[in-house]
Amino acid sequence: FAPGIVFSLILLFVACNTTKKSASKPDVPVKPSNSANMQLRNRVVAYAQKYVGSPYKYAGTSPSGFDCSGFTSYVLKEFNVKASPASAIQAKEGRSVSIDKVKPGDLVFFGENSSHISHVAMVVKRSKEGIVCVHSTTSRGVIVENVSTSTYWKPKILFARDLIKS
Repeated sequence: FAPGIVFSLILLFVACNTTKKSASKPDVPVKPSNSANMQLRNRVVAYAQKYVGSPYKYAGTSPSGFDCSGFTSYVLKEFNVKASPASAIQAKEGRSVSIDKVKPGDLVFFGENSSHISHVAMVVKRSKEGIVCVHSTTSRGVIVENVSTSTYWKPKILFARDLIKS
C-alpha cells in the first residue's frame, strides 16, 4: 500500500472507534479497579465451575468432597480471598449486598432465618431469569442451578455477602 492509503485507513479506523458524547449523560470513565474486580470475579466463578460433579462430603474442604461452605472457602482461597470454612462465619464476613444486586462470586446464604444459616452458594450470574449459583449440595454434590426458580432453594434465600471487595 502507498503511505497515504495506510494513513487514511488508520484515520478511518481511529475515527470508527471513537464514542459519541451524549448530551444527557456525560462520559463516566470505568475505574480500572472495577473492571479488574469483574475480571477477578469471573475467574473465581470459572474456577468454581471446574468442580461441578465433585461429591458432597460433610465438613469436606477439598475436591475429594466438599460441603457447601468448604466449597466456597476452597474456591475463594485460591484467589487469596479469606473465607471461613463455616457458613455461619462466612455469613458475617465481607460486606452485605442486596440480593437484587449480587455479582459473580458473591455468596448467597440460605436458611429458615438469619440466625440459622443452613447453606451457602456462590453466584455465577444474575439476570432477569434469576440468580444462578454454583454450590455443593448434599444430594448432588457440586452443581450449577438457578436458585431463584428452585422450589427448594428460593424460599430459603436469606441474604448475600461480597467477600471479593472492589
